[in-house]
Amino acid sequence: MIVLGVGGIVRIGIDASRTGVRHRTGTELYSLRLIQELLAQDHEDELVLYFRSPPRETDFPLREGVEVRVIPFTRLWTHVRLSWEMLTQPPDLLFVPAHVLPVIHPSRCVVTIHDLGYLYHRRAHRSLDWTYLYLSTRYNARSATKVIADSDATKRDLVTHYGVDPGKISTVYLAHDERFRPVEDSNLMESVKGKYGISGDYLLCVGTIQPRKNLAGALGAYAALKRRLKKAPKLVLVGKRGWLSEGIFKQVKATGISDDVIITGYVADEDLPAILSGAIALVFVSLYEGFGLPALEAMACGTPVIASNVSSLPEVVGEAGLLVDPHNSRAISDAMVEVTTNAGLRQQMRERGLARASMFSWKRCGADTLRVLREAMR
Repeated sequence: MIVLGVGGIVRIGIDASRTGVRHRTGTELYSLRLIQELLAQDHEDELVLYFRSPPRETDFPLREGVEVRVIPFTRLWTHVRLSWEMLTQPPDLLFVPAHVLPVIHPSRCVVTIHDLGYLYHRRAHRSLDWTYLYLSTRYNARSATKVIADSDATKRDLVTHYGVDPGKISTVYLAHDERFRPVEDSNLMESVKGKYGISGDYLLCVGTIQPRKNLAGALGAYAALKRRLKKAPKLVLVGKRGWLSEGIFKQVKATGISDDVIITGYVADEDLPAILSGAIALVFVSLYEGFGLPALEAMACGTPVIASNVSSLPEVVGEAGLLVDPHNSRAISDAMVEVTTNAGLRQQMRERGLARASMFSWKRCGADTLRVLREAMR
């Protein structure tokens, strides 16, 4: 318990609005799992969860000391409706895990900044989106009492590009959901694969289909793999279409690999562990990642990982995977050939990946986050 002035329990407000989206990506999933863990942590602080629409009861098992505030609003929910809430019924501290601080906020607030990838790959964003990301991230970094970064790479970026005091930033690693584990049931695996039109051996890419994910590099390396091996596995792309995705589809046709590339679109959360478990390897050669959750999820499923040697991915993968230069198509192709043809290497990577994944947990993430929230109240 934190003592405030003459004494009392801290009332922590949390923006939970991003947890209710239909198809959760990394930041929304982080928000959901972290808030669930904060509810499960043993502490005496009061938590107030702010939602734009009513949450699913199964997502947030409530307990004493937890209040759910549903405050619907049509547009500009954060800066208008949440700001009004902060003005009229402010908590002692506001935590925003997956978006931007409202214009009006308590004097004590904490925000998670997931990445600054837009600074490195401006052309991968529409002009208006880029401007919003730049301004909102700068506002978050300057306004927050404490900043949580997903990785040391993001922390360094905040210090370098925004001049944030490194003492203000705490690195708190994400974790994988418990459902990400090796799927041993072959019937279940084949059923899930069939649902998405997947058959035979395959390499796997997971993530929104957009330039920053470097699918162009993965496809070029895969085309080279096809020329180097008589019997090459297929390549499966899992993820919803993002901005500037048209070039990816054109590249598939232009390189003559259409028959061997399977594009599933969005895959349901419950199906992803089976698809990961069935893959020869995850090819995750993104140009920039604030954390790189798919790499961790793959390792938790016992799937070998080929990952970029830039940004946060070396922190996540460590020595468990093959790290390659994402700009070097030959290096990516070499890694694909090596992991495809070397069963002994795959087994080693599987064992190392499982051990590596066990080092990350939502319990630890929740405990570290709670520590930062308490530090912000000092």
